Amino acid sequence: MVILTLLHPQLHTPLKQWRFEQEDLVRVGRAPDNHIVLNYPVVSRYHLELRRGEKTDAGSGWQLVNLSSNGTYLKATPIQEPMALPELVILQLALDGPLLQIQRLPDGVRTGNSASPQLPVLPAKPGSQMASSPPSRASGCSHEGNGPGNLFCIHCGQPLQVEQTIRQYQILKVLGRGGMGTTYLAWVADRTIPAAKQAEAGLCVVKEMNADMARIPKARELFEREATVLKTLNHPGIPQFYDSFFEAGRKYLVMELIHGQNLEKLVRQQGPVSTRMAIAWMIQTCEVLDYLHNRSVPVIHRDIKPGNLLVKNVSQRIVVIDFGAVKEVGMPSGTRIGAEGYCAPEQSQGRPLTQSDLYAIGPSLVFLLTGKSPLRFFKKDYQGNLLDLEQLPMISPALRRVILKVTETNPGDRFQTARELAMALRGCL
Repeated sequence: MVILTLLHPQLHTPLKQWRFEQEDLVRVGRAPDNHIVLNYPVVSRYHLELRRGEKTDAGSGWQLVNLSSNGTYLKATPIQEPMALPELVILQLALDGPLLQIQRLPDGVRTGNSASPQLPVLPAKPGSQMASSPPSRASGCSHEGNGPGNLFCIHCGQPLQVEQTIRQYQILKVLGRGGMGTTYLAWVADRTIPAAKQAEAGLCVVKEMNADMARIPKARELFEREATVLKTLNHPGIPQFYDSFFEAGRKYLVMELIHGQNLEKLVRQQGPVSTRMAIAWMIQTCEVLDYLHNRSVPVIHRDIKPGNLLVKNVSQRIVVIDFGAVKEVGMPSGTRIGAEGYCAPEQSQGRPLTQSDLYAIGPSLVFLLTGKSPLRFFKKDYQGNLLDLEQLPMISPALRRVILKVTETNPGDRFQTARELAMALRGCL
């Protein structure tokens, strides 16, 4: 039997899993007639095959064959010839492509006969622990063969190491640190808890506010507002709210884990993207903004930028994250929040509008298409700071006009709604 698992590119946590017990041939690729369909641009239509042959003293009989001109990589080395399938191997389908773990089990092992996608069962752990318990290896898992980057056991699905436990949330890994606090990858073991029921495989994101920041009234207000607003939102392009609480002098917010990469990191690693891709992603961002701006009480995000736009690994859809600067229309103004280069003039003066979110789409497009900070392309004139795009041949005249209109100094001269901006972007495709 062979088990193939699609892994998260950074965390190496399972996204999907397929099991094959009877098949003598397993095909992987982008074409719909493969046994495993991976819809990534870098994955070839027919990327690789697993072929079962006669078992000999020299090996299991299974062979791994690369069919793709983009390459299949084992430890950063391309597979040139058919190779015997090891008991456990992690492959990368093309450079910067998806990670696929392949595990070979003895033919006598039976765990079910379905080849449909499934995730490993993550067992509940009874009871609860005190907040901020010291790092400890998760009990109940003593299996061999787990790779050094694995967070979960490939055999039983339990976490290999729990750094600490905050209420019912078992902290597995730090995802990021900032001035406001720390973001963790967490697992909820107790499946009776609502957050665990909703979270994929019990995984979620726990956002912690530092104790020193919690003593600052404005910082505390923004953190609490993020939780309050997220709780009311329901859109596939926004992480789902699970929980918020105060523990040991710190505030916590628990949200859906999005398997993806932010656009800033993606461009810095891989370079500028195509015009079609950049426009498609900004149209999807406009769809999220349209939802936010047309609520009964409109919501202004106030921090739209490539670093806060995640593209999902599997669907390639955009998710807007980090609602730490969110503001509802009608609330008192005055706080100056925004990223330099993406922040509209009125927002930098503490007077944000829904059109301020739209303004950020223009500089975001410039970054996606050039790989350079939009600050490099601003010029000063009597009206203020304006983008100078004349020397950028990768930006078509039609798209240049849209970017210049959405970044006008006067909000009244911009596109007035996200829907209007999305329509103009579609006209540039």
